[in-house]
Parts: sequence; structure tokens; C-alpha cells
Amino acid sequence: MPQTAGTLDSQQKTTSRRPAGTLYRGNTGMWSWVLHRITGVAIFFFLLVHILDTALVRLSPEAYNAVISQYQTPIMGLGEVALVGAIVFHAFNGLRIILIDFWNAKYQRVLFYVVIGLWVVTMLGFAPRHLINVFSH
Repeated sequence: MPQTAGTLDSQQKTTSRRPAGTLYRGNTGMWSWVLHRITGVAIFFFLLVHILDTALVRLSPEAYNAVISQYQTPIMGLGEVALVGAIVFHAFNGLRIILIDFWNAKYQRVLFYVVIGLWVVTMLGFAPRHLINVFSH
């Protein structure tokens, strides 16, 4: 039985539709989630390295001093700015998540922009002072 064009169009429309509400599709909620996970993983790996290099003190104080002297470079100073940025974003976004859980989810987008604003203000206060110290030595 031949299908008419109208029937074919309606079949294509129903088979190509995705269920509503299952994908973020690039909204602020998705970016908040992605950035929260990335910063959390970065902080975890920093803590792992920090524990390992601190453990060198017990094994060999000379090895510990050698590792610490490698950390006092401008590249590591930039890494410290990135680390502080990750910690600050993760902390502010965690507070945003707590507010959404206990308050009202309809303000999620506004709170995300508040987090970004607070992060920018905090980093503008920290980064210049830290980088002056890093590059003046």
C-alpha cells in the first residue's frame, strides 16, 4: 500500500523527536555541571600530588627539597593561579548547588551568573598580587 506524503512526514516527525527534558543542550545547568566536575577532578589530582610530594620528607629530605625547588618557577606560579581559580569556582558553585537544593531551582540561571561574577571578582583580587610575587623573584 503506497504511503502518501502527509503520512511519511508525520512518521518522520515522530521518529526523529527526542524526549523533552533529557538533554541539557548547552544551557547554564550543563556548563555549571561540567565546570564543577572538571574543577573537582583537578583539585583531587592536586591533593594527590601534594600528599605524595609531602611524603618525600620522610623518605629523603634532599629529594623533598629538590621537588620543592622545582615548584618555585613562573610556570608553577601560573599553575597556582589555575588551582586557586578551580578551588574558588568549585566552592562558589557548591554553595549555589546547596541553595538550589534547599531553596528554589527556578533561580538556577541567575545564581550561576552570580557564581561567575563572584569568581571573576575574587580572581581579579588574587591573580595580580600573586603574579607580581611570582615574577618579581
